[in-house]
Amino acid sequence: MAQFKWFVVFASMRTGSNFLEANLNALDGVACLGEAFNPHFIAYPNTTDLLGFTQSDRDKDPLGLLGAIRGSNPEMSGFRYFPDHDPRIFDEIIQDKSCAKIVLTRNPVESYVSWKIAQSTGQWKLTDAKSRKDGQAQFDKDEFEQHLGDLQDFQLRLLNALQEHGQTAFYVDYEDLRSLPTLNGLAAYLGVKDRLDSLDQSLKVQNPKSVEDKVANVPDMRAALASLDRFNLSRTPNFEPRRGPAVPTYMLSETAPLLYLPVKGTMSAQVRHWMEHFGPVSTDLARGDVRKWMRQTQGRRSFTILRHPLARAHAAFCERILNLGDGGFPAIRKTLKNRYDVQVPLNDKHTAAYDIVAHRSAFAAFLTFLNANLAGQTVVRIDPHWASQTQIVQGFSEFAPPDRIIRQDTAQAELAGLAQSVGLENAPEFEVAPDEDTPFALSAIYDAELEQLARKAYARDYVTFGFENWAG
Repeated sequence: MAQFKWFVVFASMRTGSNFLEANLNALDGVACLGEAFNPHFIAYPNTTDLLGFTQSDRDKDPLGLLGAIRGSNPEMSGFRYFPDHDPRIFDEIIQDKSCAKIVLTRNPVESYVSWKIAQSTGQWKLTDAKSRKDGQAQFDKDEFEQHLGDLQDFQLRLLNALQEHGQTAFYVDYEDLRSLPTLNGLAAYLGVKDRLDSLDQSLKVQNPKSVEDKVANVPDMRAALASLDRFNLSRTPNFEPRRGPAVPTYMLSETAPLLYLPVKGTMSAQVRHWMEHFGPVSTDLARGDVRKWMRQTQGRRSFTILRHPLARAHAAFCERILNLGDGGFPAIRKTLKNRYDVQVPLNDKHTAAYDIVAHRSAFAAFLTFLNANLAGQTVVRIDPHWASQTQIVQGFSEFAPPDRIIRQDTAQAELAGLAQSVGLENAPEFEVAPDEDTPFALSAIYDAELEQLARKAYARDYVTFGFENWAG
């Protein structure tokens, strides 16, 4: 039994997809049906229907056309799919293991330049060199960066989706399209018996010159490309596990249009007290309960509050690691001391000798541990009390992103403005509790080294949310 029953060519504009389609259609039993799900036309610019579906029919029932394509040819049929095509069918394509995935790529500079020339000349295909229209591209840095970002986002999404479903694809580069063995290898991958004797000759290369010969403002292009981070060196690595939305921790006002999404290690108790001024607050709710409230509450606002990473880490250290009573993490405390050189007292006998110098040293060691812990390099779990706030906010977005992200140091003014924006009069002044961690306050031990250790551990939070030094 054949492995594949149909196929999709994942490509983008100016990557040679027309040429690839022409060669696929030259194989007996193969039918590539153009850009079947292009939002602006169906299959090809001048066609009115495909397999009995008009463009209007397809837009109303994309899965209906997809089913028709899958069953339209006794051996192998498919179509080309670009990043801006109907997103409603993407998951259906990916999940179907009987669909062969072909990924066509091209150097993004070349595809961008080719696209710009086609825009300027109005010539998108060439079948006879005598009718070729000459033109040059005007390189635009911002436009190219958008083009590059869109391509990378789509390719990464495609790659991750294939990985999640345990599938692979046949990758073809623009340069490979002139290789007869490569295209016959693609035929073998699809499982069709026929092979090409020669390449299709109906389509011609439109712009055979070098890239620099095709660009009018070469110095601008060179400068723009030189400034790009080609190898993504500026990317902040992320090895934290994904965090889903902890909906049962959400705080929902029963009388005011407010929903609070707490981040552990911030001011949840104070926020609840402030919200209770407007009426009862519910928590420990199921997703369905919160969804129902969201549907029924017009003009609602959801919000979260972030804390400076260094202050939040210090609070977690004091409340969860140093705390020998309820709420402390005794097993983690012991592991931190024995395996990660975080010299904290394990019982009351050792507490007396734990002075401010020992505290500063232990907290520095804890920050060093966090740098490894958040990178997935320790045996200790990444607890929500010290997980990065970036990862937590991303988890919120899986359910519903917060309308407002508020900083703790400006919470008083921002919550007053939030209440006013939803028509809540006479809102109480929000009380921002000072940092009074025990046994020692952060202000008593703060120095530049601790700030740098926090920046290493929480690089994503500092970059994503623009945190400055805890003490200027």
